[in-house]
Amino acid sequence: MGKSTLMNRLVGEKLSIITPKSQTTRHRIIGIVNRPEYQVVYSDTPGVLQPNYKLQEQMLNFSLSALDDADVLLYVTDVVEKIDKNDEFLSRVQRLNLPVLLLINKIDQTSQAGLEQLVDTWRELLPKAEIYPISALNNFSIDRVEKRILELLPESPPYFEKDALTDKPARFFVNEIIREKALMLYQKEVPYAIEAIVEEFKEEADIIRIRATILVERETQKGIVIGHKGESLKRLGTLARKDIELFFEKRVFLQLFVKVEKDWRNRDNLLKRFGYKLD
Repeated sequence: MGKSTLMNRLVGEKLSIITPKSQTTRHRIIGIVNRPEYQVVYSDTPGVLQPNYKLQEQMLNFSLSALDDADVLLYVTDVVEKIDKNDEFLSRVQRLNLPVLLLINKIDQTSQAGLEQLVDTWRELLPKAEIYPISALNNFSIDRVEKRILELLPESPPYFEKDALTDKPARFFVNEIIREKALMLYQKEVPYAIEAIVEEFKEEADIIRIRATILVERETQKGIVIGHKGESLKRLGTLARKDIELFFEKRVFLQLFVKVEKDWRNRDNLLKRFGYKLD
């Protein structure tokens, strides 16, 4: 849908990873915008889906949890989504007693007539929502959305320090960058079976030394991730290191290892360790 692209636009920093594949976002990621006169806390959640394993159940829980504490809901759809009028999540949104901004993304991929038809359909499904056709990729109409968010947010003391950008630690973004590159490089089920874990993060005066493990579920997946003579893993490491250096604005030495952790996406203890289990 382009949720993560939108989040990064609104925050002004790349906090959420972006790939052409669905189900890219697994966690609920907080992005904080601080200005002299206000603080806005954005929450990027996983896309809503029908869970097939425990990891996806937790991803859905992250999405549902955002409905409980939001002051404004940005409901992001796009011009190619098949609309399910009986969707359970949509039913929950219809019952919400808070402002909803329905953002129809990727409008450059449809005609004016097609867009007008979509607007009419969504106006019928969410009559209380304000509808904004946007293009997050091309930064079209994002300023209008930002302005409306500021108008709708209630006044309150800031939740975070005024220099905060997110609630996530540095290691989290290293994990996410590695996983983003895996989603870009590998096909079919392999990237979805991958989790990246930072085992060591040492920041020195002129360099950050990172040792990370890439988890997969089967030996065959391990072979694919490493590749012939280690070429695939080397390429993944190079791409990840370059983005990690951009993120921290510092030289990085990155070591990657691959480990099989059978069926980790359905194991409660591992999901909790990786930050997926809600308390």
